Amino acid sequence: MIRQARASDEAGVIAVVQAAYLPYVDSIGVRPGPLDDDYAELIRQQQVWLLEEGQRVGAVLVLCPEAAVMLLSNVAVDPACQGQGFGRQLIDFAETRAREAGFSLIRLYTNAAMAGNVALYQRLGYREIHRAVEHGFNRVFMEKDLA
Repeated sequence: MIRQARASDEAGVIAVVQAAYLPYVDSIGVRPGPLDDDYAELIRQQQVWLLEEGQRVGAVLVLCPEAAVMLLSNVAVDPACQGQGFGRQLIDFAETRAREAGFSLIRLYTNAAMAGNVALYQRLGYREIHRAVEHGFNRVFMEKDLA
């Protein structure tokens, strides 16, 4: 079940984000950006969604509406839940929410060191629009036309 996160979900959201991103610290050389996001504030802004596995959070999605696009800010799947299609379900959900909110474009970025993520997003119809260093991160910016 995918539902909007509540304040009481903050610890579970943070636990999933940490489990998903901490393994990348060595390959990237820095803490991935999502590890330092303010999830209490994002939850208050109603930008966090979660996919539950039984009674626990199995995966997290952060969607941030911008002026002309929906930003798919974060998809994090607990490593214990990987391989069950949770990431794909959340990406599909993000695209549906973006369409429902009137956006014809969804955008995301990922770290260039996460080549598997770039390949996954390309398979899902996202195209690379540029690469840049932003806030000290080597990022790959991608988007998908939802029209």
